[in-house]
This record gives sequence, C-alpha cells and structure tokens, in this order.
Amino acid sequence: MAIIFQRNKATGATYAYENRAYWDKEKQQSRARRTLVGKVDPASGEIVKTRGYKKKGPAPIAKYRRSFFGATYLFDQIGAATGVEADLKACFPDSYKKILSIAYFLILEGNSSLSRFPHWQRLHAHPYGDDIPSQRSSELFQSIEEEGRMLFFQRQGRRRLDKEYWAFDTTTVSSYSDVLKQVKRGRNKERGLLPQLNLALLFGEKSKLPFYYRKLPGNITDVSTIKRLMREFDVMGYRKVNVILDRGFYSKGNIDLLYKSRQKFALGVKLSLGYVKGMLDEERENLKSWPNLQSQFGVYGLCRAFDWEYEEKRPYRQDVRKGKRRAYLHLYYSPEKAAKDEAEANDHLTRLYNDLRDGGLKACRAKDYEKYFHVAETPKRGRRIRPKEEAMREAARNHGYFALLTNEVRDPHEALALYKSKEIVEKAFGDLKERLNFRRMQVSSELSLDGKIFVGFIALIYLSYVKKQMLEAKLFDKWTMQGLLDDLDTIELFEAPGHGRALGEVTEKQANLYKAMGVPPPSL
Repeated sequence: MAIIFQRNKATGATYAYENRAYWDKEKQQSRARRTLVGKVDPASGEIVKTRGYKKKGPAPIAKYRRSFFGATYLFDQIGAATGVEADLKACFPDSYKKILSIAYFLILEGNSSLSRFPHWQRLHAHPYGDDIPSQRSSELFQSIEEEGRMLFFQRQGRRRLDKEYWAFDTTTVSSYSDVLKQVKRGRNKERGLLPQLNLALLFGEKSKLPFYYRKLPGNITDVSTIKRLMREFDVMGYRKVNVILDRGFYSKGNIDLLYKSRQKFALGVKLSLGYVKGMLDEERENLKSWPNLQSQFGVYGLCRAFDWEYEEKRPYRQDVRKGKRRAYLHLYYSPEKAAKDEAEANDHLTRLYNDLRDGGLKACRAKDYEKYFHVAETPKRGRRIRPKEEAMREAARNHGYFALLTNEVRDPHEALALYKSKEIVEKAFGDLKERLNFRRMQVSSELSLDGKIFVGFIALIYLSYVKKQMLEAKLFDKWTMQGLLDDLDTIELFEAPGHGRALGEVTEKQANLYKAMGVPPPSL
C-alpha cells in the first residue's frame, strides 16, 4: 500500500489517495485501487481527513414543511444557465450553497440586514436548506479567499463572448468603520460625508453581466486604476480585451498603456483637450448637417481619423520609444443635451451670483466666481457684481457637444452605441447600493469586507440576468423587477414525510413569465 498525491487543477487543492495494488486475472496485469484519504493542508503539509460521500438521491423528508419556491427556483435555473453555480462549486466546494443562499436572500429581501436571514430561510426553499446564523455568516465571509475569487473571475471570464466589449467603471461605498485599511477620505461621486472605499466593476456589453470587480482605497482616482487593470487581465489570461471607459480614466499615459497592451477601447474625452478642441472647431458647423444625423439617438456624429503620438518608456534601455498609432475621434452634437446643458449652466451661474451677492462663498466654486464675474467694492456703491459675458459665451459654445476616442471603431454611431452600454455599470452600482444594501458597509474586518462584497457580487450577477431578460422580453412595460419576483415567489413547495414533495399551483401568467425569462416552468 502507498500514498499518492494528486492536484486538482480547477481548485488548486492537493488530495491524498491510498493506492492498493492487485492482480487482474482477466487482463493478466497489475492494477491499482485508489481510496481518498484526505486533503493536504498547504501550510503544514499534513493530510486532513475528509468525509466519505455516498451516491444517493435527495435526502429523505423528515418533517412537514411548506415553503415559497417560485423565485428561488428561477435563481437556480439562472445559476445553471450562466455557469455561476458550477463555477462557485469548483472554487468553493464546501461553502458554495451558503454563498448562493445568502445571495438569494439579498435579492429578495432588498434592504433587510442579514439578521433577517433566519426568518427568511424558514419560509423559502434555498440551496443550503438550513439557517446561517449571524456568526456563521461572518465566518463564511472570512473563508472566501482571494485564490477562490480570482479562479471564479477566470472561469466566468472564459464564458464571455470573445469579441465582446467590457464596460469598466468605479463607484464609492461609504463606511462607518475606522479599522478597514482601504477606507479613506476621497472624492465621493455622490458627495457623501463619510470615509469611503472605491469599487470597480467590469461588465459584458452584450451579455450585460458582471464578471469581475476590484476593491480600491477610497482616495484612489479613476485615472490611476488602468495599469493595475491591464496587469490583472494578463494574470487572468484575458487576451485582446475590448474595454469601454468613462472620461475620468483619460490620460495620455493610460492611452499609451492601452495601445501597448493591444487593448481595443472606446473612451470619453474632454472637449478642452487641445487636439479635440482643434478638430471640433474645424467640424462644428459641418457636424450639424442632416447626413450626420442618427435618428436612433437623435444625435449628430462624425469621425476624424488621426495619428496618436505614442510613447513607451523602456526602463531597461533608459529611453522613450516613440511612434504613431491609428486613432479615431468621434464628435457629437445632441440638441437634447444642448438644452439640458444650457439649463444647468444657467442654474449654476445663478447660484454663483447669489453666493457673491449674499456673501456666502463656497470654496468648491472659487474658480468659477473669478471666471464668470467681476466683483468690485466701493465705499459709496458697495459691492458691484458684473458678468464676464465673453467667458459665458465661450462656455456656451460647447453646449450639446461631446466626444469619444477609439482605436478600432470607425463608425461614430456604432461607437456611441457601445459607449452608451456603459450605463449598465452605472445602473448596477445603483442595484448594489439600493437593492443589495451596499450603500454603507457595516463590517468589522478586512476578511469580512472581502467576503461580503463577493457574495453581493454574486447576487448582482443574478439581478443583472433578470434585468437583461426583462428588457429583451419588454416586461418592464407591465412589471417592475420586484413585482415580477414577488409574483413568482408565491408558488409553494409542500413536503411531507412518507409522501414526497408536491408543487403548488403555477398559473398561466406565471408560466409565461418563466418562459419570457428563458426558464422552463417548475415541475416535480
């Protein structure tokens, strides 16, 4: 008898097997039987015995139970269709059912805290099938390690379309904690007053599903995250990725890095950039001609090809490699945006004037006071405030205009459609904060924070899938997401010892909802 070791490539875990040799009379050769002994502890190298598993059917019913089944059944089917359940099982074989159950709870209970889970689980069928007390949920969050998360991202990334663009953006999450290292005071996109951490999400433009996120310190700006993103793409084996980025990620260094990494991109750019301003001034009148109108968006658009001045620092040679790369600047004019920009500018100027008149100056507006108004103080006339009309007219010239930069897409309306798909990330942030109760992170340790964000991310995949199917089936004309889930959640499952399981009534309307969601109606 000998002990042999075998590594599971999917999970990275090493298992020990008892190997017993025997003589096979029929084949007239030596053979071996292997019996699982246990899992090898990576730290100590010791063999930790595992439980023995037997092939068996569903666990026998031990008590009478009536539970809501319809919504969690929908999530079970979504987990199978997206591969989320299979990938979680491969990455977290001992805890994936708990992860799924808490994700289901987060979706169906909205803003409720996890202290409500014991009550919810008594009323619902769910993957784990038992209670997860508050202490156990904290232990679960702390057990979700970085290796398993990265493996999950890799597996989900491989399920995405090869030619799909990936939308990337960040949001801020406020926290009450004073012990979390990455909670810092920074520029909050929602102007919150609490310290924060930043959360970055990556979404598929066609699949409309998230498959990667990163947690960032609260004082990290968007523009500094691209280098790390490109590095992690390489670690996870993503090649020839196409990314959609907000203009907050723009810098010359980032564009050079995207070219160096051979990434296809569509990125918002500011009109104040020299080359953008120059091309816009040349095309300003021509842009608003009928041939450039895209009726789908009500936007005029045209494309200007140009050479990007590429630079690459080469540390090993202590020099800078320069060259030219093909780029496309897409210029747009939207009458609807022009009206909105004008209204917002007028409101802003009115606030500036009122601040100056009343003496209630605000530090965040200091530059604009000087830019748009002359203020004079005299003993006789007091304070006189006069508008700088030339500055106001110059600012108004760009009302309704905007621009995108790409290195592959030549058609301006195709580029705009791609860029508008970035809205799925912005809406996903809303789902995380509002539906999944992530507006304020109330955890006491880094490990708990990492685990809770991951479980929330799993819930977001399910939410995003439901939203995508509802949009494609035009269900939002008659349903809200909560209303649809509530309607399906009324379907019951009845269990009785010695009599098996019985499914409650499924109405025609509910059956049609399942079909619209791409799921077969439940049956036993």
